Amino acid sequence: MTAKTPPESFQTAFTLAPEHLVEPTGALGVRDAVRDASARGLRVAVHATGHGLPGPVEGGVLISTRRMDEVEVDPRSRTARIGAGATWGRVIASAAPHGLAPLNGSSPGVGAVSYTLGGGLGILAREFGYAADHVRSLDVVTADGVLRHVTPRTEPDLFWGLRGGGHRLGVVTALEIGLVAVERLYGGSLAFDGDSAPALLGRYLEWTRTLPDTCTSSVAAVRYPGAPELPEHLRGRYVISVRVAYTGPAAEGERLVAPLRAAGPVLSDSLREMPYTESHTIHSDPPFPHAYHGEGMMLRDLDARAATRVLELTGPKAPMMTVVQLNHLGGALAAAPAHDSAVPHRGAGFLLRLLSPLDGTDVTAVRALYAEVAGVTAPYDLGRALNFSFGGGDRAETYEAVHGPRTRERLAGLVSRHDPASLLGGAYGVSRGAR
Repeated sequence: MTAKTPPESFQTAFTLAPEHLVEPTGALGVRDAVRDASARGLRVAVHATGHGLPGPVEGGVLISTRRMDEVEVDPRSRTARIGAGATWGRVIASAAPHGLAPLNGSSPGVGAVSYTLGGGLGILAREFGYAADHVRSLDVVTADGVLRHVTPRTEPDLFWGLRGGGHRLGVVTALEIGLVAVERLYGGSLAFDGDSAPALLGRYLEWTRTLPDTCTSSVAAVRYPGAPELPEHLRGRYVISVRVAYTGPAAEGERLVAPLRAAGPVLSDSLREMPYTESHTIHSDPPFPHAYHGEGMMLRDLDARAATRVLELTGPKAPMMTVVQLNHLGGALAAAPAHDSAVPHRGAGFLLRLLSPLDGTDVTAVRALYAEVAGVTAPYDLGRALNFSFGGGDRAETYEAVHGPRTRERLAGLVSRHDPASLLGGAYGVSRGAR
């Protein structure tokens, strides 16, 4: 092990200062690093792309998986074997020549494996469910330094816990996951002036009640800064937009979104038929590293009054810039998977996401604002979403909010069995992995 400059993270709010950095090229290198750390009594943290970095890393051993970015697609079985450091962009590019697509999220720069361990809520989620439900097998190094091939047959308990339980049970070096036969889709976004927000939000909530499962959508609201690099129609404006991904015919997609287009003057309209390789343009997530605080609230439902109050709290009069996104869930997300997993809150109707840039922003004030929002949505609250909690706080508290009592108890038993010395992060709930 050697001390080196830590890899750059997409999330820049937290410092990476390990005592030792290891950059293995394969599973055996990860195994050796875990064994060495255990022999020295050092804690282990894992880093892929750093999108979901949960907090600072100080001391111990940091395993960077960025060199383990292999992707192998088997078109006959419609599966992909994905290395721990591979991004969704790489998987999409590898699957597309075969007419296949993975169940990726909105950003192509996110680490595919870590995203999936947290459940994996993708842009086609209502049609195909969570990415974790499509996992066939995982290769993982547990805290005892053993490299295990985990399947429903060979390691049923680990197979259950790794899918939806995060990074706490071992260092996943690769996984095999099913792909779907999607080559193109109808998608994009409709942007409206923020003055239309209450009317549009009410119409959007009504609209979601009528959608087929082949349509996955979200609505987002943000007060844009006056930065010159932004398109002129967005600079300094409060904008509310609807994002759509629909795998049916484009003409039917046009018919589906017609009620939304009538909700008010449209600032921009990028809805079109596109190859799946362009699906990242639907959300156009920022590609540059930055510091942020975020929360994901899984809601049973949401009414227009509560949704409007959320926008009032987080809109132009809020003390800091906050991106609000409401993801429509249901459909295949609510269905029982072929193999049970630790993915929680399958009965949720919506995911409410809050994200605030931290440059010059008081984190305490951000948390206070989020607490106000949580008070508004409390009647519908089911718990938190693991992949969208970027608070840098107590991870045990985060896991407490993510999983219900039975799941927490079962995961705690697995942690006690596979990591009794807390090599991978301490007491149950403390996760130090980062996508």
